Amino acid sequence: MKKTNDLSVSRRNFLGTSAALVSGAVLGSNNLFGAPAIIRNLLSPGSLINGVQIGVITYSFRDLPDQSAEATLKYVLDTGVSAIELMGDPAESFAGKPKSTVDFRSLYPLMRKRNEKQELTEEEKKKLADGEAQMKSYNEEVTKWRAGVSMAKFEQVRKMYNDAGVKIYAFKPNAFGKNNSDAEVLYGMKAAKALGASHVTLEHPSDDAQTLRLGKLAEGVGIKVGYHGHEQETPTFWDTALAQSPANALNLDLGHYIAAGNTDALDLIRKKHDRISSMHVKDRQKPANGKGNLVWGQGDTPLTEVLGLMRKEKYKFPATIELEYKVPEGSTSVNEVKKCVEYCKKILS
Repeated sequence: MKKTNDLSVSRRNFLGTSAALVSGAVLGSNNLFGAPAIIRNLLSPGSLINGVQIGVITYSFRDLPDQSAEATLKYVLDTGVSAIELMGDPAESFAGKPKSTVDFRSLYPLMRKRNEKQELTEEEKKKLADGEAQMKSYNEEVTKWRAGVSMAKFEQVRKMYNDAGVKIYAFKPNAFGKNNSDAEVLYGMKAAKALGASHVTLEHPSDDAQTLRLGKLAEGVGIKVGYHGHEQETPTFWDTALAQSPANALNLDLGHYIAAGNTDALDLIRKKHDRISSMHVKDRQKPANGKGNLVWGQGDTPLTEVLGLMRKEKYKFPATIELEYKVPEGSTSVNEVKKCVEYCKKILS
């Protein structure tokens, strides 16, 4: 092959390459995303801003009707983000996961009502029992499917996203609970590796035996486990899990940490930065101000200070946008994530 010192790409070569890429992407994804979003992503520096990787968890787009892998990729591309924490459903549905017949929208409020010790009517009790029986049957079907699914499907998702300029750094399927077998846990971790992720994420189980189990299984796979917390987060919240295994890590939620009343976020990050796999960012209020989840810049979360610290110290863990404030009327979750990205750019530029 003839070498050249010209690092620029000719207009003809660029147009030819772009056309091939776009046609392949469109043909491979049922025409759900096309040239403009892909070309924008490939021409832009993405969301690695002055050494700080800004990402997004695809949970941020939970209100949108199409949750397929292809549609989720389009949402990500439209925000300008180039690295993500991928929720389980888009990848697993692409790989052929059985479709659920459970009406979760009506089931979850009843489960919450029961958990909060509220009185259920006889009709609600029957609806809850029927729903939970369906859910148990469905979970058994999913477990069986996971035991035989090929990792090649997850590799296809990885390629589709990578070809569009998006890296998957974390994966969050519901495969890491106490009731999941070791085989199912290992499935989730191996699927994460096939997707190109460095770690999986899950809610901290508040069970030392479970964090020990997950850490040891992760060591064998060669992947990290990032434990997420809400308002139970404290400076020592993750200490036992971290001591149990080098594979155990923090999936710190900065906004929840502030809403829990903690005031030492920067100190925590300095001390444990090498054990943070990724960090969720949102703007919440401290308890004295109501703990609200607000449009960025209106809450008490030290976003400027933390992102500035990440830039100064060259921390490599991603800062993951998690959209949890109410989407304003007339806007969309995609547009609001774009605003969060711009907010980060202003801080880091």
